[in-house]
Amino acid sequence: MTESRRPCESGALTQDQGAHTLTPAQAFDALYAFCAPALVRQTYLLTGRRELAREAVERAFQLAWQRWPEVARDRDPAGWVRSMAYECALSPWHRLRPRHRSPEPPPGDPADRALLHVLQELPPSYRRTLVLYDGVGLDLPETAAETEASTPAAANRLTHARAAVAARVPELADPAALHRRLAELAATEHLRAAGPPTVRTCGERRSLFWTRTAIAFTVAIIGATALTLRTAPTRYEPPIAPAQAVEGVPPPPVLGPLSREALALRAKLHTSAANGPERVAPEPR
Repeated sequence: MTESRRPCESGALTQDQGAHTLTPAQAFDALYAFCAPALVRQTYLLTGRRELAREAVERAFQLAWQRWPEVARDRDPAGWVRSMAYECALSPWHRLRPRHRSPEPPPGDPADRALLHVLQELPPSYRRTLVLYDGVGLDLPETAAETEASTPAAANRLTHARAAVAARVPELADPAALHRRLAELAATEHLRAAGPPTVRTCGERRSLFWTRTAIAFTVAIIGATALTLRTAPTRYEPPIAPAQAVEGVPPPPVLGPLSREALALRAKLHTSAANGPERVAPEPR
């Protein structure tokens, strides 16, 4: 693992020597070819999952391709990609993914299984510090800078991580032995990432998808705002008072049999309408 780091940080990243002769795609492919294999093995030590390690590295390089002008001018492009790969690998959101809830088959060697199990029991910050210092081979200030911690804090994490590993695997109490076993454990797993063109194409598609999503979301907000302004009232409309029962109204009369006087009056009216005096009509002159 450490042998692949040196070309990744120096020989593969000689943008000062070949930046004027390489296209952005060629420079990206060169960085990917030198750094991706080592990064997949390193992220495997962080996560203990082969598929997640591959996804984290590919996602980191997709982000690097999206921000390639920034990454190409960075003092350490390999460190930029490594930092993003570690962040993607240690993201807590992976716990919500159903495919990552079930455990993967462990390594066949019992010693490798024990070491990987101890690494996964460490807190993420301790695990990352241990892999960077004893696995990758960075010095303490570089490890502190990459983990966004002070040098004393990084040294404290490294001390506690080494103590935890030594307590479970006593033969790894020597830092040199731990460094050698980390490299052997990472090398035993045959991990591969996708090719550089595939990673670049997936990154461009992902970037295009999120761009279109952002545009659609913005258009939806503008449309909803315009509809609200169109349909909203322009003056104050007092609310309608709730209905209240009106008291003091007599109940409607109930129809029943007519009295003697009402019957006589009805008979008189009926006879007068048929046999009464002639109506007064104007006479022509």
